[in-house]
Amino acid sequence: MIKKTALTLLTVAFLTSCVSPKVYKDLESKYAKLKQQNRKLSDANELLSSEKNTAESELKQLHTAYNEAVAQRDKLQSDYSTTKANYDNLKNSYDALEKNSSAAIASNSQKNRELLAQLEAKEQALADENDRLNKLKKELEDRSNRVAELENVIATKDAAMTALKEAISKALTDFEGKGLTVEQHDGKVYVSMENKLLFGSGSWAVGAEGTRAVKQLGSVLGDNPDIAVLIEGHTDNVPYKGNGVLTSNWDLSTKRATAIVTILRENENINAENLTAAGRGEFAPVATNETAEGKAKNRRIEVILTPKLDELSKLLNDN
Repeated sequence: MIKKTALTLLTVAFLTSCVSPKVYKDLESKYAKLKQQNRKLSDANELLSSEKNTAESELKQLHTAYNEAVAQRDKLQSDYSTTKANYDNLKNSYDALEKNSSAAIASNSQKNRELLAQLEAKEQALADENDRLNKLKKELEDRSNRVAELENVIATKDAAMTALKEAISKALTDFEGKGLTVEQHDGKVYVSMENKLLFGSGSWAVGAEGTRAVKQLGSVLGDNPDIAVLIEGHTDNVPYKGNGVLTSNWDLSTKRATAIVTILRENENINAENLTAAGRGEFAPVATNETAEGKAKNRRIEVILTPKLDELSKLLNDN
């Protein structure tokens, strides 16, 4: 009878400790969507950088073409002025010779016709070059506007993420030196919390100090509803040796990520659709697992904040 009772209690403890299949699948689905969104952001950032580089290259070429066109126009203008001066001189000579010799008049008349033809050709060439110059100038302005627009979108996005990082750093000042860091790179904000701040060894229950840190982070996220939030659990490479409820470091890291999501969801201002929990186990270390210090750094929760891609996608599609 005692053995049956113990077995029943163990079964209940197992069932209440594990994440239900539906919740686990939902988390996996959200994680897959966020990974896809992350890939889209990386692709969009690469496309945006490529377009910016291409636009800057084309802008440089247009500047060169514009300068060459100005030089060509000035040359044509100079040729035109020289030809006009020659024409005027010959016209004066023609007027003088007209009084003296019909032969000279005929010769000068021929030369005048040739010079007039040359003058008309120069005028047409100058007009064509001015038209080409105006087209190049318009294209140059369009390219300049395009580069400015792309740079503005990038600057706006970076400024928003910088403001978010500063707000999070300010909210979590109390936890400096306690295994918490806030960084910004690749257009995202990364909040890393070592397990010594959050969990006991082999446990996924968040302690009082860790709960306070997560809630203060949640207060900032609640003010930024357009931010996608990925919570990743990480472990060191020491195999998990628990009580049988979990089977691996991967299970443990997922359970810990889910525990953070549970605390964040207590904040009604955070959109649950923006939250995703994922376990990475020991497969994404940030330090060596050969030392105790390195292992401590690898046992962590990373909260990765990503801006929505709506504005960026609209700009790329419109152009």
